[in-house]
Amino acid sequence: MRKPEEDRFRAFAGGQAAALRRCAYLFCGDWHLAEDLTQTTLVKIYRAWPKVQKQDSIQNYARRVLLNTWLDEKRRPWRRSELRMAAPPDFEDVGADPSAAEARSWAKDMTHRALLELPQRQRAALVLRYFDDLSVAETAAVLGCSEGTVKSQTARGLDTLRVVVDNLTAGRPARRAVS
Repeated sequence: MRKPEEDRFRAFAGGQAAALRRCAYLFCGDWHLAEDLTQTTLVKIYRAWPKVQKQDSIQNYARRVLLNTWLDEKRRPWRRSELRMAAPPDFEDVGADPSAAEARSWAKDMTHRALLELPQRQRAALVLRYFDDLSVAETAAVLGCSEGTVKSQTARGLDTLRVVVDNLTAGRPARRAVS
C-alpha cells in the first residue's frame, strides 16, 4: 500500500476505532471480545483498503464488516459449548471493565444486560438503530436486508427487550432468547 493510502487508513482507523469498539461491545457484551472484534475488523478493512475507500460510506462498510465478524465469532464451535447460567459462578472483576471507572447508572447496566438476552439479529438492529443512530435505510444497508426486515426486527427486539427488562427488574431469571 502506498504512503498516502496508508495515511488515509490510519486517519480512518484512528477516528473510528472507538465507535467500532463501542458498537462491538453492544453486540457481544464483553470488552475483551469487543477489542478483538474491532482489531479483526480493522485488519479486514486494511486488507481491502484500496477498494474500500471508493465506497460511498466507509463507516457503514466498517459496521457491516464488524457485524459479520461478530456473527462469524458467534458461530465458532468453542463459543457454542459454553453453558449460560442465570448467575455467573464467579464474581465479576469490576476493575477489568473500562467503563467501571465512570459512575455507571442502573439503567445503563440494565440495558446492557437485557441486550445480551436478545437474539443476534434483533440485537444488531437495535444497536445500529438506537445506539449508532442509523436510519432504517442505513441499518438495512449494514445488515444486508430490506427496510421492512429492519423495522420488524426492531419492533420484535423492543418487545423482547421489554419482557427481559421486566423479568430482570422483578428479580426473575431472564428468559434466554433463542438466537
